[in-house]
Amino acid sequence: MQILVINCGSSSIKYRLFRMPEEFVILKGLIEHIGEKGSKIKDHYCGLKIIFKKINGVDAIGHRVVHGAEKFKQPVLINNSVIKGIRACCRIAPLHNPANLAGILACKKLLPDIKQVAVFDTAFHQTLPEYAYIYGLPYEYYRRWGIRKYGFHGTSHEYIAYEAARILKKPLTKLKIITCHLGNGCSITAINRGKSIDTSMGFTPLEGLVMGTRCGDIDPAVVTYIMQKKKLDISQIDDILNKESGLKGISGLSNDMRILERSLDKRAKLAIEIFIYRIKKYIGAYTAVMGGVDAVVFTAGIGENQKGIRQRICWGLFTHLKNKPKILVIPTNEELMIARQTYNLIK
Repeated sequence: MQILVINCGSSSIKYRLFRMPEEFVILKGLIEHIGEKGSKIKDHYCGLKIIFKKINGVDAIGHRVVHGAEKFKQPVLINNSVIKGIRACCRIAPLHNPANLAGILACKKLLPDIKQVAVFDTAFHQTLPEYAYIYGLPYEYYRRWGIRKYGFHGTSHEYIAYEAARILKKPLTKLKIITCHLGNGCSITAINRGKSIDTSMGFTPLEGLVMGTRCGDIDPAVVTYIMQKKKLDISQIDDILNKESGLKGISGLSNDMRILERSLDKRAKLAIEIFIYRIKKYIGAYTAVMGGVDAVVFTAGIGENQKGIRQRICWGLFTHLKNKPKILVIPTNEELMIARQTYNLIK
C-alpha cells in the first residue's frame, strides 16, 4: 500500500510517500512560499497538484492536523463531519488548522476517490487526567469554550516513546518515560506505561518551556500589564508572545541555539541558562509525578544535535535517584508515525 503523508503549513507543504507496511520511503519533498508575493504557487491546491504529478499511485493520504480539541482522540477517516470538526478547531488553532484543512480540501478535490486520514497532534495527550488538564479558571469556561490543556507534538512524543521501548527491550506499558521534543518549538511529556499523563504545552503551543520565539510559562498578569504600558491590541501582544519572545527575545540576537552557543554575549548565555533551567524543572516535576523515571529521551533539532545542551540539562539532575534513568537520543519521525496510523486505520 502506498501512503502519502502531508503536513501543510501556512505557506508550505512537507510530503513523504511510504510503501507500507515495509515503511520504505519512496519519495519526499517540500514546497515553500505558497501564497507569498512573487510565488507562482498561489495556494495549497496548486502546491498539491505539483506533488501529485510526481507520484505514481496513492492508496491513502495521511494528514497532520495540529488541533483536534476533545472531539478527536485518535486518527479518523476524513468525511464531511470530520472536516466540520477540524474547521471548528480553527478558532483555537488559527495559525495551524486552517492550513491543515486547506490541504485536506485540496486533496478531496484532486483525488476524490482516495481515502484520507487525519492524525492529530493533540490526540496522544487525550489520556491526561482531568486534574492535569483543567486550569484554575472558572469551570464554566471549560464547559462552554473548551479552555483546558491539550498539549501538542503528540505524534512525535508517541513515536519516540515506542522507539525508546524498542531500544530498552521492554514493553512500553511497563516503562516511565519523559520525552523532550526540543526544536524551535519545545515540549516535554510524562509518559507513564504508554499513556501521556502530563505535557508542557497547553491550550495553545505557547505554554511551557522557553522556546525559539515563544515565551512559555509567564504570570498571566504580565500580558495585561504590557498591553497597558505599550497600548497594544490583542494581535500585537499575541505577536510579541509568539514571535518576539523566548530565546530571540531574551538574547536580542537569535532564536537559533547554534548561534547562541557560539556567541560570547552575556544575554545569549542568559537565554541558554533560562532554557536549560526550565527544562530541568519540568523533568524534575514529571519524575516526581510518576514516582521515578526509566528513560529521558531527547529529540528534534536541539534535542538531537546540541550535545552540550543535553549534558547541561542532565548534569546533577538525577543524583538523588538510586536507579538512574537511561538518557537516549532518538531522531523523531512524525511522518512515519502518521503513515503507520493511516495504514492501520485503512487496513
